[in-house]
Parts: sequence; C-alpha cells; structure tokens
Amino acid sequence: MLFVRRFYSFALRCCHCRTWSSDPLLSQLSNCTNEDQVFDLVGKNKAKLSEKHVDSAINILWQFQKKKPQLLRNTDYIKNHSQFLILRILAENKIQHMDNDALVDILYCILRFGVEAHDSLVEELVMEGWRRLNGLSLPLLSKFARCLHEQQMYCSPLLGHIADIVNKNLDSIQDTRILSVLMVRISEVISQNFRDRLIQKAQFVLETTELVPLNHARRFVQFLRNVRLQHRPLLDKCNKVFLQNLDQIDLGHLIIILEHYHSLQFNNSEFRLAAKQKLMEMMDDCNNPLSFSRLFVVLSRIAGPEIRKQLVETALLMADEFDHHQTLAMVESMQETECRSSQLIQKITSLLHQYLDLYRPPELARVAFSLVMLRCPNPELYSKLQRLLTSCLQITVIPVDICMLIRALSVLPNSYIDEVIVTRMDAVIPQCNLSNLNSLAAAVIKWVRHDQSRQQSPSRQHGKLLQKVNNCAFQRLQKANDLDLLLEELRYTSGDWTEEMLFEETMAVLQRLLDQITWANVLEVSSFLIKTSYLCTPLLDRIAAVTIQHIDKVYNSGIYNLLLPFAFLNYDPPQSEEFFEACIRHASCYLGCFEPHLLVLLGFTLAVAEYFPENVIKAIFNVKFLAKLDAQLETLPDTLNRRIRLRLMELNRAVCLECPELQIPWFHEYYCQQMQQKSNVSLSALQQQIHRLLGEILGGRHFAKVSVLTPYSYGIDFECILDKNKKPLPHTDQIVVMADLKRVHWGQDGQFLGRKGLPPGAQRIAVEFLDSKAFCKNSNHLKGEIAMKKRHLEILGYQVVQIPHFEWNSMELSSKDAWIEYLKNKIFEKV
Repeated sequence: MLFVRRFYSFALRCCHCRTWSSDPLLSQLSNCTNEDQVFDLVGKNKAKLSEKHVDSAINILWQFQKKKPQLLRNTDYIKNHSQFLILRILAENKIQHMDNDALVDILYCILRFGVEAHDSLVEELVMEGWRRLNGLSLPLLSKFARCLHEQQMYCSPLLGHIADIVNKNLDSIQDTRILSVLMVRISEVISQNFRDRLIQKAQFVLETTELVPLNHARRFVQFLRNVRLQHRPLLDKCNKVFLQNLDQIDLGHLIIILEHYHSLQFNNSEFRLAAKQKLMEMMDDCNNPLSFSRLFVVLSRIAGPEIRKQLVETALLMADEFDHHQTLAMVESMQETECRSSQLIQKITSLLHQYLDLYRPPELARVAFSLVMLRCPNPELYSKLQRLLTSCLQITVIPVDICMLIRALSVLPNSYIDEVIVTRMDAVIPQCNLSNLNSLAAAVIKWVRHDQSRQQSPSRQHGKLLQKVNNCAFQRLQKANDLDLLLEELRYTSGDWTEEMLFEETMAVLQRLLDQITWANVLEVSSFLIKTSYLCTPLLDRIAAVTIQHIDKVYNSGIYNLLLPFAFLNYDPPQSEEFFEACIRHASCYLGCFEPHLLVLLGFTLAVAEYFPENVIKAIFNVKFLAKLDAQLETLPDTLNRRIRLRLMELNRAVCLECPELQIPWFHEYYCQQMQQKSNVSLSALQQQIHRLLGEILGGRHFAKVSVLTPYSYGIDFECILDKNKKPLPHTDQIVVMADLKRVHWGQDGQFLGRKGLPPGAQRIAVEFLDSKAFCKNSNHLKGEIAMKKRHLEILGYQVVQIPHFEWNSMELSSKDAWIEYLKNKIFEKV
C-alpha cells in the first residue's frame, strides 16, 4: 500500500511537471521549503495569483503542517498570518473559476487550519459544492462529506443529498476508503433499508479486497457504532483486519477501536488479549493527560486488579493536569469499573466542581449519573449540578436532551419536581418516542418514591404527568405499524414503568405485527422476549418457524440468542425437536468460531432445555478450551466474568448429573465452597414462618433442616426426611453429611443409586419456596432454570415440594390452619 502511495505521488508530480514548468509561480511555490517562503511569494505576487496558485499555496501550507507531529504544528500562526488572510480573500473571489478538485481541496485544507464553519469563505465553498454536487466524483464526494461532518452538519439536507447520490451509485463503489468515509459521514441520515445495503456492500469489498488498510476497517466499525448496530459478520471481518495489522496499530487507533467495540458490546477474546498486552506495554509512554486519560478508560475495562491499581496511582499523580473532557472521561470510567479509591474519587470530584460550567447539557447529565453511581459525598457539587441542569432544561429544545436532563435531575440526592420540570415535561411528552417516555416515567417514579421515603404524599402533579406519559405511550403503541421501528424504540426501554404499564399492550402490538418477523429481525424479537421474561407463545412459535426456515442465514453467534428465550422461559414450540436440532446442527458447524464465553452460555442454555450435544460438551470441557476461557475472562467486566464462571459451574453440574456417561469430571467443588463462604444466607420472615409451621407438622424444628447444601452445591430452603412409614426422622450427623460427594453413588448404567447412611425406605424431601422470579412475568409457568433444578434434585434422590408464592399468599391460605393443611398435603403426598 505504501508503494502504491509513493507511485501515486510520483505520477502526480510528473503530471504537473509541464504545468509548473510553464507557470514559473507554480514552480516557485512547489520549491518552497517552509511556510514563510510561501507567504513571501504570496505577498510579492498578489495581483498575479490565479485560482490555481491559491489552491497550490493553501495545499502546500497544509502539507508542511501534516508532516509535523501533532504537538509541533502551528496552525494558529498560519491561520492568523496576514498573507493567509489574503489567500482566503482571493479564494473567495475566485470560487466560480475553480475546478471541482480545487474547490473541495481548499475547503478541506481551510478546515484543517481551524477556520470556523461560519467564516464567509467556508460558507461560500460549501454552497458552491452543493451546486456542483451531482458533478463531483466519488473520491471528491467522500472528501466533501468529511468536510461537512467536521462542521457538525450531521443531519443537514446537504448530507441527505449526498446519501441519495451514494445510494444510486453504491454498486459502482469498490474502493474501501471511499466507501468507509461516505458510510461514516451519511450514517445520521439513512434509512434502515439503505443501512443494510451499505453493510452488505462493506462486507463485499472487505471480502474482495486483498489488502484492507487499518483505517478503512476502523471506519466500518465506526459506522456500526453510529447506527448502534452490532452486526457480527461485518465486525468479525473488520476484527480480522485489525488482528492482521496489530503491529501497526498505535495507541490512538487501538483506543478508538476498543471504544467502538465497547459501545457495540462486541467482545473478541483474541483482539482484547492482544490489545491488553499492547496497552500494558505502552503505559510508561503515556506521560501526558490526554493519552493517559484515554488509556485509563480502555485499559481499566480489560485489566485485572493489579493493573487497575497502577492506573489509579498514576491518575492521582496526573489528575491536576486533566482538562474538563479528560475529567469527564475519567469519572465515567471510574463509575463503570466500580472504582473504590476514595482519594481518586475525591480528586476527580474537586476537578468536576471547577469544570461544571464548561460542560454542555448532555455532558452535565453524564456527570450526574456517574457521581450518583460512585456515591460521591459532596452536597455542594450536587447543588451546583442541580442549578446548572435546571438552567439548561429551561433553554434546551431537543426532546432527547430534555428527557436526559430530567432523568439526571431525578437521580440527584434531595431533588424534587419543580415548576420548570413540570412545564418542560408537559411540553415535550407529545414529541417523545417510547425510549424517551421511559426516561420521563422513570424520573417521575423516582420522585414519587423519594416523597414516600420522606413520608410525604406525592403531589397530584406526579399523577397527572405519569398519566400523560402513559397515554402517549399507549397511543404510540397503537399506531405502530412497522416492527423494525418499534423494536428500535423498545431496545432502550426497561424498568418498573415498562414492566407494569406497557408489557400487555406491547405484546398485543407485537402479535399484531407477527407477520413482519423475518430472519433479519428475529434476533431482535428474541432479545426483547429475554429482557421481558414474558411468555408469549405466538411470538415464540413464529421465532421457531422463521429460524427453521432460514437457519442458514443466521450468523453463528446468533444461535445462542435464538435458543435462550425457549430455555429461559421453559417453552417447547410445536416444532420443538426440529427447531433445537436445526440450531444445534448449525452451531456445530461453527464451534471453533464461537467466543469462549459465548460457547459456555450456549452449552448452559442447551442444558436447561435438556439438550446435551456431545460435540458441544466435549468442545467446552477440555483443557485447551478452559485455558482459553480463563485468559478471556481476565479481560471481561467483573459482572460478566462472574456470570460466565457461574454458568460454567452450572453446566458442569448439569452434565455430571444428567449425562454421567460422558465422563466429565466434577471440578467445581472448591469454587462452590468459595461461593458458599461469600454468601450471607439469612432467613426472610416468610421462610421463618414456613420453618415454624414445618416444626409443628413434623413434631419439632429439628425435623426440618434450614438452608441445606446438597451434593453438587444446590441450595434448598428446607429439608426433611420421612421413613418408610411417612414418619419424620430427626437430622443427625449419623444420617449423612450432605456435601460429602464420596457418598454419592452411580450405577454402571449412569443411574443415581443414593447415599449411604439413609435408613432403608426413607425419603428425603426438599421444600422450596418459589417467589415471583421463578415464574414467567405474565403467568404461573415455571422458568427453565427452576425446572432444571427440580430435575437435578430428583436425580439426587429428593422428592421436591415446591411452594409457589401465588398459592401461599392466596385468599384460600389466609390462616395458620390452612397453611398447615397445605404443607401436610404437599409433603406427605410426595412419599
């Protein structure tokens, strides 16, 4: 690629040779070795300068700057030079005579020197570019679009016009640079259909281009971040380019890529491990506030405790040098990684206090969320932040920003709803989508609960605002006729308001739009059902049918998301066997492509649904894979790390209990013991009530053991033992030590035989209270993990008694006698 660039530069000089030789002034300009020589020539030849001379002079000035390191550039000196002002005046007067290349080139260079967007030259160049838009070549069009983007014209009609030209000429674009630049610049003004076409084109050029420069792939990822879409096939192709060019990635580009990946929630273990190593090697070179703050943000996400400690120590030494942008980045990173350094929190908090006046409204909201999550104890800072947020709220007109400001105000300590908030909220509600309405509802609910905690009755104004939000949300749902747009809005809704007010109506609308579920959006529908815990059989049946029909179009990592709602909600569709077999067959073809943590999640999901494909189990439970998983877990966020380790243990347990013939060893005993030591088990009032009642039924509390740990570390609420005559046996050390796996016996056929020490004919009873989390949101249908636990306890020799919350708290069981009778029937009918 470097050879091609050198050849291009040489060819360009050759092409211009005759022009320069026939124009002495152009030749003199090309022979200048510094900016002052250019300015000297411009000063002596003002009257002779044509549009070509002006273009050449401005371009040469920028080339001088471009060759210098960022810290040594003196763009202010150039911009403020008297001869540069003359060049700008001449350029403005000669715009009509410029060819397209000169027009765009001058605009590009002028912006590089920091000339403001409202400068008359910039405005005239942009207007002339708009007039000539249809005549610009694709390379010039991409350069012009970049200039518009730098002027923050993200959603202008002009960019819409450029997007239309790109749409018409998309098939002819083969250059990854042109395509990637245009995709990033028009990302704010494209339809969903056009977005998908651009992604397909990007995939095609990546597949057909032999050497893809790093920056081009980075811009494709930036496009996905701009449109907020985790498109795994394109991300994987770009990631491959990054891995191939890892030695060439400098600190700045590495940080940008990791930030994009974080925004898209995309994890690639190979790249993260390589990036982590590279960033750790660069730590000593980050000796200025800008580079260190960016390093802190990305490395603290993927580093272990020791590296985080070093980062915190360096941050304390460098904190006084952070500007307001770097301070905001630091506090957000500290909140995300749950930083507990009181010294650093105090230091960053004091800097925020100084910089608050410099932040724009969205940044102030981000400050508020981070400070609250960090539990920052600074009443003065919160008071100032509240004043600034309220002041911004009074003048902000963008609905998204208004909702963000109101939500930020609601999370502040001692906040309250005042007339400004009521007025602004009342005005903005009709303009909001479901995501924004969710933010407003969450804010009002927060204030209601705050009043209740202070033993105050919420004002009537709270109720009126909530009712208006509800009505607007219902109207928006009822009018919805495009499933993709609805799913986009629902992606960012969550919380009590959504669960209590919108679920029924949302499910009704999704069922109304059932026919719009296709292979392209089936993953989005599946993800929504997982988030809601709502058992909607028509939607699940449709997901299964679409998946079976289009399984070859589903990207390998998407199989997990498709299977999860069925396992999680414990539902078998009409074509259950065909559906699961199709998914397993498809996943089996790509086992080597799965991220380690995702393969563990896939294996666990299949186990919940009672599927144990041997190739999947053997792919997970081998030394090489587990070592790879361990390495990846070191780079994952703490919450995800803990979740994956837990799922691996649960999968190990499920395989040992349900598929002993696979001969997978149980190697999580020490892990379970550690978890048991960390857990703080205390009986709730309801459990204490059940324990007392069990004591009365069985003849004493010593007949019912509380918080029992079974073999393979299942925790159960209560355990009692009945002999062959259904009489209770007291718990004694002679009966059995429940966590002693040496007493667990399996037959040659893999069947569980029991434990030594239990009297002949005796039966263990596991009594489990099931709260609302054990059931689907809208029904009394048991979730998959609870059903799996029941299976496993039965394999371990228990008779399982489940006490659903809706039965225990029903009107029928409103007296002690009724509860006792209920428990007697449940326990004794099991034996």
